Amino acid sequence: MSSNASPGAAAALIVAAGRSQRAGGDVPKQYRTLGGKPILRWSAEAFARHAAIGPIHVVVAEGEEARAEALLAGLPVTVGRGGATRQQSVRLGLEQLAASNPARVLIHDAARPMLAADLIDRVLGGLNEAPGSCPALPVVDSLRRGGDSIEGEVPREGLWRVQTPQGFDFLLIRAAHASAAEGATDDAEVLRAAGHQVRLVPGDEKAMKVTLPQDFETAERLLDWVTLSGSGYDVHKFGPGDHVWLCGVPVPHSHGLIGHSDADVGLHALTDAVLGALGDGDIGTHFPPSDPQWKGASSDRFLAHAASLVAAAGGRILHVDVTLICEAPKVGPHRPAMLARLADILHDHAPRLSVKATTTEGLGFTGRREGLAAQAMATIRLPGWSKI
Repeated sequence: MSSNASPGAAAALIVAAGRSQRAGGDVPKQYRTLGGKPILRWSAEAFARHAAIGPIHVVVAEGEEARAEALLAGLPVTVGRGGATRQQSVRLGLEQLAASNPARVLIHDAARPMLAADLIDRVLGGLNEAPGSCPALPVVDSLRRGGDSIEGEVPREGLWRVQTPQGFDFLLIRAAHASAAEGATDDAEVLRAAGHQVRLVPGDEKAMKVTLPQDFETAERLLDWVTLSGSGYDVHKFGPGDHVWLCGVPVPHSHGLIGHSDADVGLHALTDAVLGALGDGDIGTHFPPSDPQWKGASSDRFLAHAASLVAAAGGRILHVDVTLICEAPKVGPHRPAMLARLADILHDHAPRLSVKATTTEGLGFTGRREGLAAQAMATIRLPGWSKI
């Protein structure tokens, strides 16, 4: 992904050096996936798409550079080493960005993946009025002080929940961090403590920080998934043989089916349905019949490939429905095996499955028992928040 930044654009510094012990999991949260995409990559892509953002630099923990570079492949970002604390990581990141000579910088926590373009706009707009700009949301819940029991009320007037990215005059925030005492956790406070004004701008409820294990589920819901459907249709004629493949199951029959692969009309139609929902061509696009490597190939490979594309896009297959059209063989006795095979191929998605059969009452080529046909529908879910 190439940057479309304008001349004089602001730099972005993404802080991703934490160990995220509270989030659980085998790896730090910034490297775990949200909607099928690493958390770190969400915000990096948001900055890369924004016309007002120029250099994008990510600071990570020592030893994590290669992992971060792999997860950010294709994006116009640089990766550097952070420090033992967030404050040290920001200070080091600003020093590493100094060679780019930016006038302004946006400092962002990698743990806030849902970064909308209009939030970036508001933070940059705040920098037109002050050397610091901080997105914030008003505290709306009643606050109480206490331990095991309530000990008193805390007035909420004038209290704000601050977020990132926070924007700054680059030279001022770099100098403020260079002289700040250890222990600071908020860059806006570092600049304010150095005697400079920080402007509050409206934050975004979706720009939540993923901190605890349950936050991943909350963040998934905030992605504003879109639901898409696709259809598929396939036909193969009968030829010599003693069985046909239907939905991944060999079904005894007086004939076989003629095709470049195993001629499984059910899986072919369903593969096209999944690809259609994804908007990614058809089975011939991905597995051209002119390619000899697919001669006699098992069609479960085709469906598994289409399912992997949905997963790579951060999506999930929700439902599939296959209708087999034939006078013979009888499908009913084999339906349980077909459903089990589809469940096995699509196990990462765990969709609702339907396989059914119909005849054409003796009409057409299937009615004349010249071949088989199948039609299929697939419904998928993709992360579709247009501002991400």
